[in-house]
Amino acid sequence: MSVGRGQFGGIAGRAILRAAAMAILALTAAIVGRVSPAEAHTNAYIVMDAESGQVLRESNADLPSHPASLTKMMTLYLLFDQMEAGRVHLGDQMRVSRHAAVQIPSKLGLSPGQTLTVQDAILGLVTKSANDAAVVVAEFLGGTEEAFAAQMTKKARELGMRQTMFRNASGVPNPGQWSTPHDMAILARALIQKHAREYHYFAIRDFLYDGQDIPTHNHLLGSYEGADGIKTGYINSSGFNLVASAKRGDHRVIGVIFGGRTAGARDRQMVALLDAGFARETGQPVRVETARAEEAEEESASQPATEAEAEDPEVQAVIDAMAARSGEAPPAMPAPESAGDADEGAWAVQLGAFHRSDAAQRVIDSATRRLGDLAGIAHANIEPMNGPHGQLFRARLVGFSQAEAERACRLLRRGHEFCKPIAPDASMASR
Repeated sequence: MSVGRGQFGGIAGRAILRAAAMAILALTAAIVGRVSPAEAHTNAYIVMDAESGQVLRESNADLPSHPASLTKMMTLYLLFDQMEAGRVHLGDQMRVSRHAAVQIPSKLGLSPGQTLTVQDAILGLVTKSANDAAVVVAEFLGGTEEAFAAQMTKKARELGMRQTMFRNASGVPNPGQWSTPHDMAILARALIQKHAREYHYFAIRDFLYDGQDIPTHNHLLGSYEGADGIKTGYINSSGFNLVASAKRGDHRVIGVIFGGRTAGARDRQMVALLDAGFARETGQPVRVETARAEEAEEESASQPATEAEAEDPEVQAVIDAMAARSGEAPPAMPAPESAGDADEGAWAVQLGAFHRSDAAQRVIDSATRRLGDLAGIAHANIEPMNGPHGQLFRARLVGFSQAEAERACRLLRRGHEFCKPIAPDASMASR
């Protein structure tokens, strides 16, 4: 499927902006140093039946990592919400702010003051994975990108995505932005079921914008039987991510991969996973064994990413270096509402006090994984405090009832982890 539409000039102005942005990035690279793709990428995946939500196959599916441009699936979900409510239309013109225009590639090359139609924004997101278009949508719907990101996280909770936190609309590196293959499969299923009228956009292979033919990053379209979407993603710190959906007859399968070493190896693995999913659903033989795809992944692990495979990895690497230097670990996910009034009268569980904040975070992450759905009730709290030998960081999960706090501690103690229920008065007095 291919569509065409282009309307804007200002090429010289955009070239100047891009040159200035690249110069700044080059200077930043010289200061912070270049980083190679992370050696510790953990390959994580899930295969889900789209109709029932049944998990057909998974590995590390609840392990948090950076979603990269898979983030744009939620940006589009909220845009489709507004379209179906009749508040937004395809021809609506959205203004481009300076903040949107200076986003790093991949981008359409928009200029401040320019306008972008809703339809062109959708097409730019599903094909080129345009970061500037994502911010235009965010500001159009939410006023600011920060406010829109809060709406994204709220919607994630409503859909049951318990280990996802959004900080921006595009997926550019942010230490506080995390998701899992399982959560992204939930989002893909929701897009397919709740926005069936708009889902066809994810099958578009290219579109014409400003005189340029822009192809999709999703190479499964047209090469895998039944594939009809939905989104790729790449940053150095997460590797090559992909959410894919394919339908054969009455069966639809959703696959999600985080942490591919190259785009090609990731795509081969996805083919194997989708084949395995269809085989389980229909009883047909598997064309490509998952083991073969995993062997290909290992063989290509030492090969560097190329520009053809990545979403402008040279620029992403610079930004990723800055994110890596922050030293932040995946946060335990908060409850649907922010802390504050929600903490009044709530019990907490104390997990310990540590000399380093990242050690406190690791304990929270471990407890969150062990508690599963129970952890979704609460939110993480890391609070600095003065200890006998210097500053400590106290790790807690806050937002339980008494029975839930006691149950959480019983579960954690079974795994030989420290846990102490904290009553509301004691919890609030120490804040």
